[in-house]
Amino acid sequence: MVGELRYREFRVPLGPGLHAYPDELIRQRLGHNGHPEYQIRWLVLRRGEDGDGGSSQVDCKAEHILLWMSSDEIYANCHKMLGEDGQVIWPSQETAGEAGALDKSVLEEMETDVKSLIERALRQLEECVGTIPPAPLLHTVHVLSAYASIEPLAGVFKDPRVLDLLMHMLSSPDYQIRWSAGRMIQALASHDAGTRTQILLSLSQQEAIEKHLDFDSRCALLALFAQATLSEYPMSFEGIQLPQVPGRLLFSLVKRYLHVTSLLDQLNDSAAEPGAQNSSAPEELSRERGRLELEFSMAMGTLISELVQAMRWDWASSRQGPLARSSCSIFQPQLADAGPGLPPTQAQSSLRRSRRFRPRSEFASGNTYALYVRDTLQPGMRVRMLDNYEEISAGDEGKFQQSNNGVPPVQVLWESTGRTYWVHWHMLEILGFEEDIEDMVEADEYRGAVGSGAQGVALPSWRWKPMAELHAVPYVLPEDEDTEESEHLTQAEWWELLFFIKKLDGPDHQEVLQILQENLDGEVLDDEILAELAVPVELAQDLLLALPERLDDSALRDLLSCRVYRKYAPEALAGQPAYPSLLEAQPQPQESAGAAGVEEEPRTQCPRSPLRHLVEGYGPAGKIVLDLEQALSSEGTQESEVKSLLLLLRQQPQPFLVLMQSLDTPAANRALHLAVLRILMRLVDFPEALLLPWHEAMDACMACLRSPDADREVLQELIFFLHRLASASRDYAVVLNQLGARDAVSKALEKHLGKLDLAQELRDMVFKCEKHAHLYRKLTTNILGGCIQMVLGQIEDHRRTHRPINIPFFDVFLRYLCQGSSVEVKEDKCWEKVEVSSNPHWASKLTDRNPKTYWESNGSTGSHSITVHMRQGVLIRQLTLLVAGEDSSYMPARVVVLGGDSASSLNTELNSVNVMPSARRVVLLENLNRFWPVIQIRIKRCQQGGIDTRIRGLEVLGPKPTFWPVFREQLCRHTRLFYMVRAQAWSQDIAEDRKRLLHLSSRLNGALRQEQNFADRFLPDDEAAQALGKTCWEALVSPLVQNITCPDEDGVSPLGWLLDQYLQSREAAHNPQSRAAAFSSRVRRLTHLLVHVEPCEVPAAAGAAPRPNGRNRSHDWGSLATPGLPSSIVKNLTRCWQAAVEEQVNSFLTSRWRDDDFVPRYCEQFNNLQKSSSELFGPRAAFLLALQNGCAGALLKLPFLKAAHVSEQFARHIDQRIQGSRIGGARGMEMLAHLQRCLETVLIFSGLEIATTFEHYYQHYMADRLLSLGCSWLEGAVLEQIGACFPHRLPQQMLRTLSTSEELQRQFHVYQLQRLDQELLKLEDTEKKIQEASGKEHAGAHEEEAEEAGAAAAAEVTEEEEEENEDLYYEGAMPEVSVLVLSPRCWPTASICHTLNPRTCLPSYLRGTLNRYSNFYNKSQSYPVLEQGPQRRLQWTWLGRAEVLFGDQTLHVSTVQMWLLLYLNNLKAVSVENLRALSGLPADTLNQAVGLLTSSRGPLDLHEQKDVPGGVLKIRDDSEEPRPRRGNVWLIPPQTYLKAEDEEGRNLEKRRNLLNCLIVRILKAHGDEGLHIGQLVYLVLEAWQKGPCPPRALVSGLGRGSACSSTDVLSCILHLLGKGTVRRRDDRPQVLSYAVPVTLMEPHTESLNPGSSGPNPPLTFHTLQIRSRGVPYASCTVTQSFSTFR
Repeated sequence: MVGELRYREFRVPLGPGLHAYPDELIRQRLGHNGHPEYQIRWLVLRRGEDGDGGSSQVDCKAEHILLWMSSDEIYANCHKMLGEDGQVIWPSQETAGEAGALDKSVLEEMETDVKSLIERALRQLEECVGTIPPAPLLHTVHVLSAYASIEPLAGVFKDPRVLDLLMHMLSSPDYQIRWSAGRMIQALASHDAGTRTQILLSLSQQEAIEKHLDFDSRCALLALFAQATLSEYPMSFEGIQLPQVPGRLLFSLVKRYLHVTSLLDQLNDSAAEPGAQNSSAPEELSRERGRLELEFSMAMGTLISELVQAMRWDWASSRQGPLARSSCSIFQPQLADAGPGLPPTQAQSSLRRSRRFRPRSEFASGNTYALYVRDTLQPGMRVRMLDNYEEISAGDEGKFQQSNNGVPPVQVLWESTGRTYWVHWHMLEILGFEEDIEDMVEADEYRGAVGSGAQGVALPSWRWKPMAELHAVPYVLPEDEDTEESEHLTQAEWWELLFFIKKLDGPDHQEVLQILQENLDGEVLDDEILAELAVPVELAQDLLLALPERLDDSALRDLLSCRVYRKYAPEALAGQPAYPSLLEAQPQPQESAGAAGVEEEPRTQCPRSPLRHLVEGYGPAGKIVLDLEQALSSEGTQESEVKSLLLLLRQQPQPFLVLMQSLDTPAANRALHLAVLRILMRLVDFPEALLLPWHEAMDACMACLRSPDADREVLQELIFFLHRLASASRDYAVVLNQLGARDAVSKALEKHLGKLDLAQELRDMVFKCEKHAHLYRKLTTNILGGCIQMVLGQIEDHRRTHRPINIPFFDVFLRYLCQGSSVEVKEDKCWEKVEVSSNPHWASKLTDRNPKTYWESNGSTGSHSITVHMRQGVLIRQLTLLVAGEDSSYMPARVVVLGGDSASSLNTELNSVNVMPSARRVVLLENLNRFWPVIQIRIKRCQQGGIDTRIRGLEVLGPKPTFWPVFREQLCRHTRLFYMVRAQAWSQDIAEDRKRLLHLSSRLNGALRQEQNFADRFLPDDEAAQALGKTCWEALVSPLVQNITCPDEDGVSPLGWLLDQYLQSREAAHNPQSRAAAFSSRVRRLTHLLVHVEPCEVPAAAGAAPRPNGRNRSHDWGSLATPGLPSSIVKNLTRCWQAAVEEQVNSFLTSRWRDDDFVPRYCEQFNNLQKSSSELFGPRAAFLLALQNGCAGALLKLPFLKAAHVSEQFARHIDQRIQGSRIGGARGMEMLAHLQRCLETVLIFSGLEIATTFEHYYQHYMADRLLSLGCSWLEGAVLEQIGACFPHRLPQQMLRTLSTSEELQRQFHVYQLQRLDQELLKLEDTEKKIQEASGKEHAGAHEEEAEEAGAAAAAEVTEEEEEENEDLYYEGAMPEVSVLVLSPRCWPTASICHTLNPRTCLPSYLRGTLNRYSNFYNKSQSYPVLEQGPQRRLQWTWLGRAEVLFGDQTLHVSTVQMWLLLYLNNLKAVSVENLRALSGLPADTLNQAVGLLTSSRGPLDLHEQKDVPGGVLKIRDDSEEPRPRRGNVWLIPPQTYLKAEDEEGRNLEKRRNLLNCLIVRILKAHGDEGLHIGQLVYLVLEAWQKGPCPPRALVSGLGRGSACSSTDVLSCILHLLGKGTVRRRDDRPQVLSYAVPVTLMEPHTESLNPGSSGPNPPLTFHTLQIRSRGVPYASCTVTQSFSTFR
């Protein structure tokens, strides 16, 4: 059948390619809050099934989910289901016209006809004699079926006589009558689910219905139930081996299931019509609903109990159930090394403490404890880590190695890492040597204490985290426990205990009620009072002691597995079960039976029967089997004794199961098999024996039937037994069909040539039950699927109403459904046979699990192989070879694994492994995703060149199919749909009123806390809990974050508005009693919750991970990067936070950018934003980056001149703080603190266009600072911190120039000494020659020659050398002269544009030093060592500083002031005009120097004279104005700060605009293909140098702004990217292209040519205003910087 998909636009994604669509309204009820709720059916369709191809028709049997929704949720998710009046449209309203087409009188006539037809059918049925029904009866039933299909007549068929008629028809031996009854029931059940359930329930609840129904009638009713429920919950358990459930048990399950669904419908319908409740008192309605809830809980518990037994889950797992989960967050991933049930830091084999040494808690301070550890600890002692430190976690143990004076000082060999690591003293707890350590509590005991709630050793809670981080789990904060409630059972626990009380019959029930009355003051107990009792814990323990001896075996097993018994039974407190089940206390019977058949015990003196040996060790239960054998083997079978023994076996069926399972033992146990089969043959003759659980051990019969070594006599007896059993009850013929008995019997007939009596009949009997076997499998699937859906419905009600789940065994059912998640369920024998290439008689050694035995091959090298034939459909999870190193040359060295469809087609190589000589286990295959029928292992090479090989074992593991994947899929689908619907409703609520966002944290807290409590209470392991938590978070939090961070029409998102309000009210929130404090608290709770989850995503890059300091910094910390948030959540939250920050900073810049204290206020604003980020989101890098991006975005919005002004203010502030830090003392420290805060703020400039102007101003101020005050360590420290803010790296080059100058100065000092030595050597030679010439008196000619030689020697000094040695023989104290060589490439040219002529302006003793330095520098340029490049020459400037002595004072002056003071040494007075003419300095520079010298602190006076312009300078007379004569006097001119609004700032703007125009023109010329960024930079620089308007024509207009570099071009590219004018290609981000057209406007600036007037002519390059029009990239993309081009 197909139906129409009416609401296809309302689609909710449930998974990859899976969506849910609202279909129709099922029913209505009054919710727990008094508002109506509607049950909506949602269709679950995969992609392609939802009509995407144009068709809107879907299969009506498609999978669906029933979900209760409120009116708000329907409005938010599927508003078309609401009418114009806002009410939900019922499907019946559409067909109301059709129903009203029948007249009332016509309906009454039809009802009369139906009643008469019912009476006639009953009369004809009673008169029916014989096997063939009369035709009138069939016609009457056919007419009734036609009437039953009319919906308005459904009420008439609720007459009890209709049920009697159907009962008689179903009990009829004629097939046609039974078929007609089925047709009538189908017609009645076709109206709606409620009618169908009511009819089936009414039929199944008839008294003694099982006695009236034979096999065929029961199958007919079961088939009807299967057909009726097929479309309710279409669930597939493909691949899961469902147990073989006989029809009798299936019918019982159907009855239970129908009863539960009926009660559930009554609960939903009890509040379906709110108006109808006014007729009854609210107390009566509440009492009636309470009765229904109790009855439903008891019925659901009974259904779960029987279903668990039918699925054989109770025998497949331990009676005590799995260990309790550790109470950890289900929304955070667990550490891989944490053990099950233990916190990560406590997943160790045991918890230990020292007997001798004191713990840290006994010391008053950490320093005292550290001293104690340092003095006590000795090498070799074991220690335990107390705190998390870098790679070492709290709880890790290790051995102390050594200590020294380093940081950290302690070296420990840690077991967790396998290597040494350095830590601090106070972090260690001394355990001592091994003899000093004792086990404090074993891990198993600790887990038990956690599971039972016992108070044990106080261990650190998993909720604890360092104080620097956010709350680990903000939604599960511990709540105050009610002392009164802790002394009583909860309602769920009491109802679970009440379930077993109601199981008792007669006197036992009265005795337990008597115990209750005695402890409750003799109160009369009825069902209503029992349901509401508050039972003390002591009374519950008394009841748990009294119940086991009164319950049968089945109920006792349920009691032992329930939670209330494990929690409150006295034996449970001691850790020991009170009543362990029989099979748990016994040895494995199959193994003992097999051993009995193979060999006899040597101590046995007389032969004993195999059956006696089988049941030996089972105590009284085993004696039942022996008594049964004796009663059946006696000559006159004692029927009464056999029936009494059968009654015992029904109560305790384990001995009977052991008896049947003994058939699945080796064929050598022939005597045992024959004895068991004889007993079973005789048992079948008793009707009471058919009630035994034969189906649970039928696998053993099939194993014996399929055994290739089975004895013929045993096989014949087995066939006789199976034939008799199938004849006595056809249910077991169906079970045999499900187990594949037909093929097994056929193979047995072929093997024995057809000489097996009754084998053919048995095969035919099994074959005839094929249809019934299919029905049973379908029924089992439907019942299990229906129970799963009801469980999911209860979980949904628990989520919606926040009421506890009071259903007994609810946790037991979930435990079995989740089995296979964390609990590893393996199938060890997942292969059919194992073959070897040689020595096949040793092949069994491969699978005997004994590492001391082995299979040894025999053959040539490379010919050895092991072939494994796999069972059908088993995927290999792990294939392992066991080897041993002591086998030496027999040990494999290289192994190849092949796969194929048969032994002759092994063509696919799956893996090849090289085996190390030290290996023990060699893993060959892991986690295959394809089934290979045949796997072959080939040993290609052995160790040391060996020929034969030895294999110690072979392990083939394949996972068994479990219910966990199916249940996980259903649980996640329901959870996702529920929370996505709720998230949409909450989002709609917030969209209507932003203030409701304040309540979102409490809503989320409630939902997440409820899921956490549910997982802690019901889910058995961490994997199931994590699956639930992940689904809940993805369905609820992720959509909410996406919706509340999505901007509205005004461009503001709800969360952005909330964050903006938080930032504005932050100052007012300091008062804890104010409304702002409460508001801020709600905002913080919300943000804490949204960033709570940290799943393991792709780790951050290794370079971004923080590296530890100290000794451990050499380790690799890339693997320790903190995992981040999910990309979708963190992206939305950071985008919202970035927008809020940008808005705040933009508002501040707009209003405060002209203030004098702009920079301190901006730093304070940035600091407040940082604190707010930490308060809201914690120390997370993603939000700190968003904060920086927000500030950067606000700066990018500033116009160029405003941005230049801001950058100049920051450069000025840094300059003032650096100069102020030289003061020292408290004031200097305060300046350093302000400087550090400012540098943190300036780091945002990195990568922005503002960095270029910031570097420009910083360079100027740094140059003046270095030349006037000198270099200090602080300059390098500042550049190291904010070096990334300088695109050209000019300040770094300036410091590098100073370092080069210092090196040149040291070399010049050596050069001067060498020159002095040379001059002195020349003088000595000259004197020596003169003395030699004057000593020769006899030759006058010789005297003349000597004089000439002396004169020639004296004349060797050239004029240049005279200048160079001008001060060489200066008699006074030589001043110390240092020369700074400034490169014009990095130093501001304006500072070095005034040159100094040493010949005219400096005295001789200074002039000579400068000349010698010039010669030295020129010679060093001939052999460049310090600096590579072309040869340069020196040009002296007026820059620099000097110290001049003036009496007892030391005057700190500039070079200009020094020259002026030295010039007055030889003159009493000098005019300023003469000084200006002599120096060539500008008037303002000279006047600035003179002004400081003539100030109150200066040594000069300025006398104004009429005839002398500028005045006359004289040395101040001390007698006129006494001054202090000692100390240092600073007369250096102060720093001169620039203005961004002056000509230089406008020139920078012109250059930026010209470059922008060039970039746009070049990109437009290249079209959509774009250009690589490197090529674009090259073309722009080339056009700048060679274009129609080269910079040489712009120097006069732009000044120094005409210079251009690649960094300037990159800065402009970033600017255009941020504006959206230029875009990057997604596939190749390094390629840029033109994005949008620009509006070219004539600039309203002054002309580029200073000689012209008016605006510029339309040249190729001119100033432009670039405005983006319709930019699609500016609003939705994130601007990124090209950091690789730095």
